[in-house]
Amino acid sequence: MTTILETERLLLRNWEDTDRELFAYLLGDPAVTRYLLPCRKPAEVQARFDRMREQIGETGYGFCALEHKATGRSIGWCGLYETCLEPCLPAGTVEVGWRLHRDHWGQGYAAEAARACLRDGFTTRELDEIVAFTVVTNHRSRAVMEQIGMRRDPAGDFEHPRVPEARPDLKSHVLYRLSREEWHAHLGSR
Repeated sequence: MTTILETERLLLRNWEDTDRELFAYLLGDPAVTRYLLPCRKPAEVQARFDRMREQIGETGYGFCALEHKATGRSIGWCGLYETCLEPCLPAGTVEVGWRLHRDHWGQGYAAEAARACLRDGFTTRELDEIVAFTVVTNHRSRAVMEQIGMRRDPAGDFEHPRVPEARPDLKSHVLYRLSREEWHAHLGSR
């Protein structure tokens, strides 16, 4: 097991074969993917799992498995990911993102893991800025973004270029940002 980051209650680590079932759940469960495009085709799910694991293995960077330290069980993912959603978000934009098994919602795990990712991004990786984005109506994720110190940038809100026109409910996204200077000034000492 390769641990990338550690928090009080969680390990952020690379994916293991025993995580495949959870990974498929995170991509296909209707409650978890309510604000996302679900992925239910087994071959596509497994290909995404393999790509994610390979990327983290090579770079130490990506959406890592979240393991609950007390139970040793995987409960979701969190991490930093270099995204490109031209023309909305240019290549090189780094986002923080998370997805949890619904049994673990509302317990502070997403914020705890995301804070560790921000610290790593701004200190170890020396990033200038980290963003997060979600569907306008995803109030749970927006609350996490605000809890971790991100601020909404209404001028950066966008229509997601990869969401098909057949899903207008998932098209409009809000953008949150946090700069390294803001993080150091307000959150870095915590």
